[in-house]
Amino acid sequence: MESFNEAIPRFIEEAGWLAPVLFIILHLIRPLLFIPVIVVCIAGGFLFGFVYGTIYSIIGLSLMSLYFYKLVDIFPKFRERVLKLKKKVFKDRVISVGQVMILRMMPFVHFHLLSLYLMEMTSSFKEYMRYSVVGVILPAMLYTAFGQAITEMPWYLSIIFFGSLAIVFSYLGKRGTAVYKWDRFFPKKAIE
Repeated sequence: MESFNEAIPRFIEEAGWLAPVLFIILHLIRPLLFIPVIVVCIAGGFLFGFVYGTIYSIIGLSLMSLYFYKLVDIFPKFRERVLKLKKKVFKDRVISVGQVMILRMMPFVHFHLLSLYLMEMTSSFKEYMRYSVVGVILPAMLYTAFGQAITEMPWYLSIIFFGSLAIVFSYLGKRGTAVYKWDRFFPKKAIE
């Protein structure tokens, strides 16, 4: 195992400029391979360290947002599929930009659904990209630096972490233009 840990930095060093390019491309093809964002960011931290891993992840996730925007524009059927998924997952909920940013930090929330919300909230491509880039900075930093720790932390710390994010999410919802009731965001299931 020790030789494996020594071989990776040597491989990255020998690959030169190609290693970061391949890593950014991995971010772009990640959805096709069904790899979660957190896994790729953790790999970036392991392979390139915190600073460069974060920078490469921000670039990759920003390009992924750009790619998604263009893909939805070019293929209306793809947009319809994502809209159906949005209606299925989020129903008719309206969330704020701040809430989208918080949801981006949660590893189990679909990245492209949040991008769709940003597309609907913004009035132009430039505004969408600005929010997208700002919205991936904190998750890229968090996953790169603490991703491995989050996946290995005990269940009670995970609950505290995600509970804290839920509190911030709720607070941002109250500060926005609309107030969201708990029952509207988490509908009760009918008891038979």
